[in-house]
Amino acid sequence: MAHQQQHKNPDIRNVARPSAEFIVGCVVVFVAGASTTAYFCASMGYEMKMAGDWKMSMMWMRMPGQTWILAALSFLLMWLAMMVAMMMPSAFLMFLKTRRHSLSLCYMASGYFTIWLIAGFGICVLGVEFNDAAMRSEFLSRTVPLLSGTSLIAAGIFQFTRWKMMHLLRCRSPFGCATSYPQDEASFWLGCKQGVACCVCCSSLMIIQLILGIMNPLVMVAVAIVITAEKLLPRPDVTARFAGITSIVAGIIMTFHWATLNHGRKLSLHPSSPGAFVF
Repeated sequence: MAHQQQHKNPDIRNVARPSAEFIVGCVVVFVAGASTTAYFCASMGYEMKMAGDWKMSMMWMRMPGQTWILAALSFLLMWLAMMVAMMMPSAFLMFLKTRRHSLSLCYMASGYFTIWLIAGFGICVLGVEFNDAAMRSEFLSRTVPLLSGTSLIAAGIFQFTRWKMMHLLRCRSPFGCATSYPQDEASFWLGCKQGVACCVCCSSLMIIQLILGIMNPLVMVAVAIVITAEKLLPRPDVTARFAGITSIVAGIIMTFHWATLNHGRKLSLHPSSPGAFVF
């Protein structure tokens, strides 16, 4: 029976400890991802001031002479490099816990980051559409800080929910897909399932990063540290709640700043039109 089980899935034949080549490969990929991310932060980190006292990242806009297809490919390359840099430290240990041979682990890592790439495509479409709408509508542009503040509060509250902890524990397991018979799964498909579990678990942290600055290196490093701590430290609930409190406080500050700014505008009289309010 064991012999038949091994032939059922060629990915798990000759299961052994991963070779040094896989470990070195992960290090090289991580360094390449971090270097590419640093390059994009320098080249795409410019911002444009918008109505409502907030800044739009230039990454949501096309460069002169650039088609939308090239712009999307550029975003996806940046996103994949960033995910490799942010997720590899915790995902690497998860890959090793499966105790599959190196080739299977490569397939598993490919499936894992394929899911993150698909998520990046969705974020790209939504981000471009939203920021394009904000450029066309001054009302929406002035509302963005309020939407950002409430989103940060919602993301922080999510960090305290049982649903978050359920998916975090699922993501921390060697087989985050929670399948009953992981040994029957092909490595690429198992990596995809792990990627889905990780995306769901980290959704609130990704929202926090998108709001505070997806191309901000400090925000990027902070979120990466939180993600790694949630997955690797003995008390993930402590890290999750600390991140939640920080997000809620940041959201309250941002919302209060928006309310103060808009209250000040309503009280400001236009100098050339007595009695007219400036918005």
